[in-house]
Amino acid sequence: MRFESKRVVVVGGGAGLGRAVARGFAREGASVGVIGRTEATLRETVGAIEETKRAVAIGDVTDASSIGDAVGRVAGLLGGLDVAVNTAGVFTSGSPADADPDEVARLFETNVLGTWLAMRAEVPLLRANGGGVVVNFSSNIGAHRVQPAMGAYGASKAAVSAMTRSAALDHIEHGVRICAISPGPSDTTMSIRAGESPEERDARVAKQNPAGRIGTLHEITEATLYLASDAAAYCVGTDLVVDGGAAA
Repeated sequence: MRFESKRVVVVGGGAGLGRAVARGFAREGASVGVIGRTEATLRETVGAIEETKRAVAIGDVTDASSIGDAVGRVAGLLGGLDVAVNTAGVFTSGSPADADPDEVARLFETNVLGTWLAMRAEVPLLRANGGGVVVNFSSNIGAHRVQPAMGAYGASKAAVSAMTRSAALDHIEHGVRICAISPGPSDTTMSIRAGESPEERDARVAKQNPAGRIGTLHEITEATLYLASDAAAYCVGTDLVVDGGAAA
């Protein structure tokens, strides 16, 4: 119960890795709030969390007022904030010659500006609480390796990692420890290519990945919990790669 009595917000907690992370914190005793754009999926997340204080708020990470209000509402419902995890993100692929410019703009607006605006809302609340932890979700693609047709997505995630390191230096003196996690392919819908089944995805990744398999939600969740825990107190600006050796 590493997070007993801790108050945690997961931005992007409605599905996928965000939902898995929210449930992981709850299993270890935290009071958990989730933020996203779709109330139905957020309600499904908190419905899967038992024996913990729960909160839901609708917020758009691309809008400063919206995400600021949502983070403040969750912190108010939980009675404060100790940990913030920013998982919200979108994906698109394509080279500069064929990618949709509107999709690329939405990618950077969500992944880069969204992470920055989430931290902007979270850090003052953590400082007011006497300190805390932020864990941003980056990716092994871009931040640690490159792939064809992944330039825009990779650049957005490289930006998240850079922002994390800089913000970590900005706020460690205030007792706010900021880190990132860079997952490789994991068992989420985002890792499935168009027209591909989950089984085909798993087989493709198994051939490409040194570990010979895709990552599980549990493994990414456990790495996130570690970064947010007191055991990682000396990790400041750390970008933890969890990808089965793909970026090695």
